Amino acid sequence: MDRSLNILYFAWVRERLGVDGELVILDEGINTIADVLAMLSARGAAYTEVLSDVAKLRFALDQDYGTTTSTVGLARELAIFPPVTGG
Repeated sequence: MDRSLNILYFAWVRERLGVDGELVILDEGINTIADVLAMLSARGAAYTEVLSDVAKLRFALDQDYGTTTSTVGLARELAIFPPVTGG
């Protein structure tokens, strides 16, 4: 059974990748957000550059904050964005 994940990009992540989001099919063995990032990074230099420093990124699985060790499970959406600051 194919697992799909809708990935949404925000702020400078979106600008540098040139897309708002995409639907990806998760390979077998993709279990964590870190696994998804590794899969995306294999797509090319732009992904590698944007996703290389996870300290500059935040993640949400189905609108709940997560970390690189969070299990993707049956999540339908992964948002990737820079830290949010308020004012």
